[in-house]
Amino acid sequence: MTIQPSGFANAVSPVAAQTITTDSHLLFCGEVKIPAADIEFSAYLAHPEKGEQFPVILVVQEIFGVHEHIKDVCRRLAKLGYLAIAPDLFSRHEDVSLMKDIQEIFARVVNYVADAQVIADLDATVDYVSQHGKGDASRIAITGFCWGGRITWLYCAHNPRIKAGVAWYGKLMGPVSELHPVHPCDIAAQLKVPVLGLYAGSDAGISLESVEQMQNSLAQSGSSSHIHIYPDVPHAFFADYRPSYRKAEGEDGWKRLQDWLTLNGMNTNS
Repeated sequence: MTIQPSGFANAVSPVAAQTITTDSHLLFCGEVKIPAADIEFSAYLAHPEKGEQFPVILVVQEIFGVHEHIKDVCRRLAKLGYLAIAPDLFSRHEDVSLMKDIQEIFARVVNYVADAQVIADLDATVDYVSQHGKGDASRIAITGFCWGGRITWLYCAHNPRIKAGVAWYGKLMGPVSELHPVHPCDIAAQLKVPVLGLYAGSDAGISLESVEQMQNSLAQSGSSSHIHIYPDVPHAFFADYRPSYRKAEGEDGWKRLQDWLTLNGMNTNS
């Protein structure tokens, strides 16, 4: 019997041996509650123990929820001097961490999550960190992975206060519906916030044709947004807890994220 390491979603079992674990030494980290119009939802927060007015990074989850990998990303950012916060954007639905596979997560949760609700909950998260006291409300950026990569593009189009975005292999095109009225390719030409896209050349779910279309639209936006493609790597190449992880590309993407944040006014004193 495989024992699932604490904090990871059941659907990603077994967790890979190379999983990165970032300690909480000299950090404050833990769960907080964020008030929204209809509920109070949880979020994972991490920032340095000492200091204040830290630049803020919104961290948008994958379909597996705010599990240990997303929390670890928050701690990595906190070690760099950021206040990082990952809101639970599936709060109104079932607990995806208990579900056994990706198909179940889509069938019971993801297929029912409205973009408008996600955007509203990210707005509530921005309001929370703006009043937190430790975060600098004038310096807020966003990054997200897979499902969260798509949301990163959409939130940057929604909120011009965001200083920068980094979208990791988020879907760019898809069917339009009441829950998903627009996709990143639809808003790319109007984008004002600078977004860096990090995409995989061998992603089975995101075609290079859609990436090329997105790049062409971004060139019209004047936002300096662009996409970097890693050839011959699969989807989720940054996810160090999964077999898809590619160390060299994951580390390069992490460096590009840091450089992009600094370039766009999100520098820290770390």
